[in-house]
Amino acid sequence: MSWRIIVISKRAKLDLQLGKMVVRSDEITKIVLSEISTIIIESTAVSITASLISELAKRKIKVIFCDEKRNPSCELVNYYGSHDTSNKIRKQIAWKQQTKEAIWTEIVTDKIRKQKDLLELLRRKESALLDTYLKKITWNDGTNREGHAAKVYFNSLFGLDFTRTEDSLINAALNYGYSVLMSAFAREIVASGYLTQLGIFHDNMFNQFNLASDLMEPFRILIDREVLMMTLEVFQHSEKMQLVNVLNHEVRIDGKVQYVNNAIKIYCKSVFDALSEDDSALIRFYKIEL
Repeated sequence: MSWRIIVISKRAKLDLQLGKMVVRSDEITKIVLSEISTIIIESTAVSITASLISELAKRKIKVIFCDEKRNPSCELVNYYGSHDTSNKIRKQIAWKQQTKEAIWTEIVTDKIRKQKDLLELLRRKESALLDTYLKKITWNDGTNREGHAAKVYFNSLFGLDFTRTEDSLINAALNYGYSVLMSAFAREIVASGYLTQLGIFHDNMFNQFNLASDLMEPFRILIDREVLMMTLEVFQHSEKMQLVNVLNHEVRIDGKVQYVNNAIKIYCKSVFDALSEDDSALIRFYKIEL
């Protein structure tokens, strides 16, 4: 099972050799491809061979490329993530609207519940308000409790003056963490044979990752919590690696303790099963000891 997250942060050449990725820098390092789940190429001074790219795509290893500021800018997305991709896409297009709305209601409910639990742990009085929002969620979140909860939640975590649109170290950290998280979800969606563009709630014509945006919502709190614990005097390599490492944290899902990376796989499969079987009760949400 793949589990390693590899970060290339300085000048290097990456190539393929006998089922291994060879990193040629000051030293030569060889990493078995079957162990790798994600590669983050932070430096723009990295070169990579076409043969390695092809093999990474075949093995469904997510590759994230960063810009000159070392922020995620694009990623490697397979054309064919599964042997039955065509059939999966036909099913995806045919997902019932009522089923999608039922599943979105469950996702929003779980997201707000986890936000409430974190505020409760921190002994913030706003947790009571989020609890009332939980009780008032309507079908498909028609009254936008998610939006109201987000404002209360972020102001409680980071202060009344905080907004998600301002240019700040907190937002830089949140955005970086969310990008890594979204890439992990995009990897599972493509590997399962589905299109990332076709969401169940998100429907932005300019967003190539609408479905990933939908599915990742309950996992955002893992990034929020990590950012809250960070002393953000700067946001550089060590802080970014702390956020990347969230994928290696442990959570409980379906009665077992799993790494977040694997929990994402289990959760995504359960959502796809729920959509195919028209039964939102099949969704498996994770639990965390806050």
